[in-house]
Amino acid sequence: MLKTLGMIILAGAGISTGLMLTGSPTIKAAASDEKPSAELKLAPTKFKAAEGANLERAIFAGGCFWGTEFHFRTVKGVTATAVGYTGGHKENPTYKEVCYTNTGHAEGVMLEFDPKVVSYRELVDQFWEIHNPTTKNRQGPDIGSQYRSAIYTLNDEQMKVALQSKKEAAKMFSAPIVTEIVKASPFYMAEDYHQQYAEKTGKASCPIDRSNHIGG
Repeated sequence: MLKTLGMIILAGAGISTGLMLTGSPTIKAAASDEKPSAELKLAPTKFKAAEGANLERAIFAGGCFWGTEFHFRTVKGVTATAVGYTGGHKENPTYKEVCYTNTGHAEGVMLEFDPKVVSYRELVDQFWEIHNPTTKNRQGPDIGSQYRSAIYTLNDEQMKVALQSKKEAAKMFSAPIVTEIVKASPFYMAEDYHQQYAEKTGKASCPIDRSNHIGG
C-alpha cells in the first residue's frame, strides 16, 4: 500500500485572520529545509513533534478538503494541519467565491510533519490512495475545478519526489493520472468552520472514490 503526506498554506478567506503565505518571499517559510513560520496557526494533531524537530510542510488538493484533512490528521508524524484555497488568482477568496465564481482555486490542505517519522514520499504515496487522481475536476459527486487533484510543491526536492511517485503510482489505476504537480502559489486559509470539520461535527464525509483503482 502506498502512503501520502500533505501540506497547506494559510490566509484570510471571508474572515480576517491576518495570515497569508505568498509566493515570494514569504513562501520560503513553508519550504521543507526551513522551520515553519510561527505566525501560521495550523491546528495541532494528536502527534507531538520531538523537541528540536526540524518540521516540514506540504500541500495537497484531492477533492473536498474536509476528508483530505481528516485522513492526514491520523497519519503518524503529521503534527498539524489546516484547510484552505490555493492554485488560483483571486486574493483572499471566500468559500462561496471558490465554489461559484472563477477564482481558479482548489480546495487544499497544508500539513506540517516530522520527516524523521514520516517522509514526504510516504505522504505523497498515501495521497494516491485517498482519492481518485484520474478524474479531472471531480471527486465522486463533487464536480468543479475546485475539486481537482493537485500537489503543490514547496521546493525542487518535493517536485522531484512527487513526479517520481506519480510515475510509479500509474500502475494502481485503470486510467491516466491527471493530477497537477506544480510549484505552490499563495494559499488562503478557509473559514473557521471548515477547519477540522470532521472532528468538530463528528460527521463522516467525502468518501474515497475508488472507481479507477485497480483492485477496487
